[in-house]
Amino acid sequence: MKSILVTLPKPENGKSPYYDLAKKYALKVDFRSFIHVEGVQAKEFRKEKTHLADFTAVIFTSKNAVDHFFRICEEMRHEITPEMKYFCISETIALYLQKYIQYRKRKIFFGKQTATDLADVLKKHHTEKFLYPCSDVAAEETQKFLQDNGYNFKSAVLFRTVFSDLSDLSDVFYDIIVFFSPSSIHSMYNNFPDFQQNTTRIAAFGTSTHKAVAEHDLILDIAAPQKDIPSMIMAIEQYIKEANKQASLINSKESHPKGASE
Repeated sequence: MKSILVTLPKPENGKSPYYDLAKKYALKVDFRSFIHVEGVQAKEFRKEKTHLADFTAVIFTSKNAVDHFFRICEEMRHEITPEMKYFCISETIALYLQKYIQYRKRKIFFGKQTATDLADVLKKHHTEKFLYPCSDVAAEETQKFLQDNGYNFKSAVLFRTVFSDLSDLSDVFYDIIVFFSPSSIHSMYNNFPDFQQNTTRIAAFGTSTHKAVAEHDLILDIAAPQKDIPSMIMAIEQYIKEANKQASLINSKESHPKGASE
């Protein structure tokens, strides 16, 4: 293993556990987002007849959803009431709200990673009218969870996922490519319809991403999360350790062939 391509934007602060991994195992790690988002304009949003004042709570499943919710509120000149409740899929997203509101003075709730994790909290607020800001390729499991449990909610497409131009990567090889969404895999095939996996290892996070890997007949070498491996970085490190161990055994056998000392 010598190189990894992570299909996410390059960290702005120059810090990432992937850089730590690269240092530890003498790897080359590059970041490149295979997708980007474009916001739905207020003019287009108005056509959907979604009245922001009708909602008493918002469900956020990504930082993009947070950004575009507050952007559309500003463009629509809608003033959010202090009573608005915020339900976030994770603590990371909940803390991100500080970019727009005074965290301690608002009603903010969060789960571990999925809408199901929020179930206990949502049950206590079942009378709320929820707005679910999302992209045009929103995760089906969140909407299904809300529907199946009878919540009063409305999805609002506030941003679109767009395939990025990856033409500069046409002649570049990586030992491992790491995916975090089905859209990133679709983007790769949109850019490179004849992509062949060959010896490239595919790493993917999340069940919907695993499904997209299978749909394209790719071999999923590194999957996360797993029971004892909650993060992608842990899954990759375990794979590298095992690969290095195997390589070491092969090298050992080659340097000490059977009968060489006879």
